[in-house]
Formats: sequence, C-alpha cells, structure tokens
Amino acid sequence: MSYDYDLFVIGAGSGGLAASKRAASYGARVAIAEGDKVGGTCVIRGCVPKKLLVYASKFSQLFTDAAGYGWRAVTPKLDWDRLIRAVDNEVNRLSQLHISYLAKAGVELLPFFARFVDPHTLELVDRDGQVQRRVTAAKILIAVGGEAIKPNLPGIEHSITSREMFLLPKQPKRLAVLGGGYISVEFAGIMRGLGSEVVHFLRGDRPLRGFDQDIQDGVYEGMIRHGIDVRPQCHISSLKLTKKGKIRVCYEQQGQPYEAKVDAVLCAVGRAPNLQGLGLDQAGVHLNINSQGIAAIAVDEAYRTNQDHIFAVGDCTNRVNLTPVAIAEGRAFADTQFGNLPRTLSYDNIPSAVFSQPEAASVGLSEAQAKAKVGAENVLVYRAAFRPMYHSLTGKEAKVVVKLVVEKQTEWVLGAHMVGDNAAEIIQGIAIALKMGATKKDFDATIGIHPSTAEEFVTLR
Repeated sequence: MSYDYDLFVIGAGSGGLAASKRAASYGARVAIAEGDKVGGTCVIRGCVPKKLLVYASKFSQLFTDAAGYGWRAVTPKLDWDRLIRAVDNEVNRLSQLHISYLAKAGVELLPFFARFVDPHTLELVDRDGQVQRRVTAAKILIAVGGEAIKPNLPGIEHSITSREMFLLPKQPKRLAVLGGGYISVEFAGIMRGLGSEVVHFLRGDRPLRGFDQDIQDGVYEGMIRHGIDVRPQCHISSLKLTKKGKIRVCYEQQGQPYEAKVDAVLCAVGRAPNLQGLGLDQAGVHLNINSQGIAAIAVDEAYRTNQDHIFAVGDCTNRVNLTPVAIAEGRAFADTQFGNLPRTLSYDNIPSAVFSQPEAASVGLSEAQAKAKVGAENVLVYRAAFRPMYHSLTGKEAKVVVKLVVEKQTEWVLGAHMVGDNAAEIIQGIAIALKMGATKKDFDATIGIHPSTAEEFVTLR
C-alpha cells in the first residue's frame, strides 16, 4: 500500500523534533504536526523560559551580596513587563529557529493538531476544531509530551499552572504554591527572588520526594533561608475568590483549619501525558494506567506500541520525563527504524537537576535506593556540608551539601548528590564518571581544583 509519508510525527516537542530530523537524514519522507508553537513544553513553557526567570530572580541577591565585597548598596527595582516581554521574545526566537531546522532537514511542518482515524490515517485539525485534511503514513510516532494536572478541589479553577506563569500580566505581590515537586520548588524560588511573597504548601514534610534525603533537607532549609514561607503537612480543602479579586486558600495543618489570602495560586502538583483528542482508541493503541490513575502510552524497549507501526517517545509514555531523555529516545527510534542502526537507551545514571534556590542536582542512586538494592551493610556514605566560600564576606547563612553513595565491596560510586550553587554544572561532569563505572578510589586519585566547591567531591573522606 502507498502512503503519503514514511513517518508522520505527532507533536513538535523535543522528542518529535529529534526523531523527525534524524529520520529525514536517512532519506525518509517525514511530516510533523504541531498545533501550538514549535518547540514543545521545554522551549515554549518549561525548561528554557523557566531558566531565564531563574537567572532574573538571582539578581536581587547579587545586589545585596555585593555590599559585603565593598560595593555601595543600591535599591533595585524589577520591571515585570520588560522581563516577561524579553523572555517571550527569546521563546519566539527559539521556536522560529526550530522551524528553520525542520526545513533544512527536509521535514514538512503541518501547523495542525493530529488525531487518528484508523491505524494508518490521521485527521489534521485547526484551532477551531475544523478538519483541514487527512494524511496516511507507514509509521507514526506519538510525541505529544505532558500537561499539568489539577486536583479535584472546590475553586481549583481559580489557580494557574506553570503554563500561565510565563504569561502573567502583573506580578503577584503574594503567591501561593501548591505541590512539592521540582516545578513548584523552582517557581517558589523564582517568585521570591523577583520580590513576591511566597507561601509554599506541602503535603509531606519535605519537597522533592524521590530525591536523596540530603537533597530534600538541603533544599527545604535553603528555601526557608531564602524567605519562602514553607508550610509542611498541609491539606488544601478549597480555594475561594474574594470580592476584591484575591484568592483565599483554605487548608488544614495538624488537624487545625487555616486560611491564607493571596493574589495568585500556582498549582504544580504533577503532570500527566497529554493524550486527549488523539483518538488512540481509533488506532487500537493500548495504555498503561499507574497507581495514581495516570494513563500513558504503553511501549516496549524499542518505543513500539501494541501496533507494530505506531511508536511513542518522551513524556507521553510517562517513564523518565526529562527533555534530554525524549531527545535521546527520538534519535534511537529513528536510528533503529530508518537508519538500520538498531539500538536502545540505558536509563541508568541519568543526571537531573532542580533549579531551586539553592540549586540541587543528582545522578545515580539515592542513599535509600542504594541500601534497598544492595543492603544497608554494603553501602558507604561520604558527605560534607559547609558554608560556601562565596558567602564568607556576604554574611549570609548558606550551606552546600556534597555526597557520594558507594558500594562497600567494589567501591563503585552508586550515586552523587549536591545542593548549592552550580550543582547542575558540577553533577553533569560527575555523571560521566558514574556512567563509566568510577570507584571511590578514582575520585580520591583525582586532583581537585582549588578553591572550588567541586573539589569537595574528590576530597571526601
């Protein structure tokens, strides 16, 4: 049977862009459908604009830190409109850049949403829901990413998600943040640094569940030092809009009812695969549903669904939801299916970072994970916590934590963790060592760069 395309990609985010360009480089006829801006969550409303806001939020601290180094104190003032416009302009520039990359690669960009009609046929739909055309493809890749979810709470419609944080016309003087994951922690730090009062509600004792305990503790303590009003063990019961346009957050803490009045509420309690409107049932594509009731596309190690010619990569599979992982999966898929270079990805020792304030980063196993895997008696932990040299003159209380988790018998480094400035940059390099199977002796034999925070990883005893 003849098809319009050898490969049709649904979604021009990180995974879809990587897969389409790589497949086209092998001579495949490729089209990609995207009803939003090209670039996906990371470029449009995630990693990139968020990191720009992180940079912006740190200047307030630099102004005050400078006084300790002899600079005359100043009173800085943020121009919110200018910041948001600048970030939006950069997002648009990057989106256009990705469009040009697709054109250079020979990938046809179709500015529509796509949904299945049958296993090989898709409808292309515009923003008004009107069908513009139908296309067929020999192979189809689903790379639609994820979307923020909201809990079923009275008044939750008065909250916003991370998507809207980049579009706020006015800076909220007082912001409530719901959730304990990395998105909530990052935005809490951003908005506090930009001058907003921030009240951060946690369901548990600490943010960043799943990270090493020292990272959880270090970030939690650092958030408090940063001036964030962190309220642990809270159960949100409702949000209520007042006559003056404020939002009243009603919650319970230790069995007692309380209220907090704010200008805006960020709901960052989690994300889920963005599968609505795809018509997956028309294609017979199976889903996995986890213990939280979140549905994701079920794939094997080659990213193939239960339909031999339909594949999926990235956050819509709800495995390792990181941009570099989606890119690597997309390229591995294209190499295997169109490049005659079959390969799969290893998901061991994938580094990750939280651009919180203080920053945190990690690679490999946490202390708890290592003990569960090889037994507590077979794990050695090397840890240092200290005031960074930078703050010797600023007078501020700050703490860096560096940590190695080591298997006792082999001395293999199973995990590396850090809380402090430039944690992501440092852990990225250490991830290479872990990927190569470095031992504690290898770390000990490495000469440190002095004076630096990174040298602590090779001087731990």
